[in-house]
Amino acid sequence: MKNKIQLQQQFIQTNGVRYFLKTAGNKTAPLILFLHGFPDSWYSWRHQLTAMAEAGYYAVAPDMLGCGATDAPMEIERYSQDEMAKDIAGLITALGHEQAIIVGHDLGASLTWQICLLYPEKVKAVVALSIPYGGRALAKPIPHMKKVFGDKFFYILYFQEPGVAEEEFDANVRETLLRIYFSLSAAGGKMATQFVASDNPTTAEKYLDTTILPASLPDWLIEADLAYYVSRYEKEGFRGIVNWYRCLDIYWERTEHLVGKKITQPTYFIAGKQDPITHMVRKAIKRLPEVVEDLRGVEFIDECGHWISCEQTELLNEKILKFVGSLDLWSE
Repeated sequence: MKNKIQLQQQFIQTNGVRYFLKTAGNKTAPLILFLHGFPDSWYSWRHQLTAMAEAGYYAVAPDMLGCGATDAPMEIERYSQDEMAKDIAGLITALGHEQAIIVGHDLGASLTWQICLLYPEKVKAVVALSIPYGGRALAKPIPHMKKVFGDKFFYILYFQEPGVAEEEFDANVRETLLRIYFSLSAAGGKMATQFVASDNPTTAEKYLDTTILPASLPDWLIEADLAYYVSRYEKEGFRGIVNWYRCLDIYWERTEHLVGKKITQPTYFIAGKQDPITHMVRKAIKRLPEVVEDLRGVEFIDECGHWISCEQTELLNEKILKFVGSLDLWSE
């Protein structure tokens, strides 16, 4: 009888901050690093950690900067993607590896693309969920969004003023997470029009105005899981993860040298068909073959919203393992 995989935990100091990680598998096996997005934690990868370890890989998932038990620096600039890319490169080294296969979701996918560009030697391959790479923005992001959306509500613009989103989200952590998890899932259907097109007005004044509070949990989320997610945000609140969005212009200003740079690592992109975000970034998804040199596949999973790792756990595990198995890691 196969022994059940046990998750381990540890803290690693990197680039001046301390990260909390959950790990599974043999430390000397090829490393698969899982990076979560907004508003998640390492816990969203729990099923992937055990599946990858059972398949013979060393699987690791941190609480990202500002989340859970990982440090949450006060300085907004510390959440710029160049700083966090340096964090992750340091984690890979501290874990005893030269390279990692990185699986990133949402903000974690956005960061993964930048790690590929800034530290290409640290990334063996990429599985990106929900957020594609579209090349470096031609214009500074926030002024461009203001021009596009005008006085219409758009969540990234709402997140820019320090303290505003945090006050809304921290007031009731459980309700905040439940609303977001449900509304961006296939069970929630399409969320507010803010994710669909800038020419569709919404009367929203706050982020949670664009969400739905369900009468019951979706079938992929049980109460114990929701309680754990809540516990990861009750101590520090949402300030850290929202700060990621406040550094878009800062990072853009720091990375003019990335103009025209393409992703060179083997890459696999996956999105949920019922994810409102997928619709919002559809043009960038179509551009993937132009900016990713070794694109191995683009897939859309049906009956799946934004939370792919939880909504379609087994299918995602199968797809990751098939892709990773094609990389011939064991001979290196």
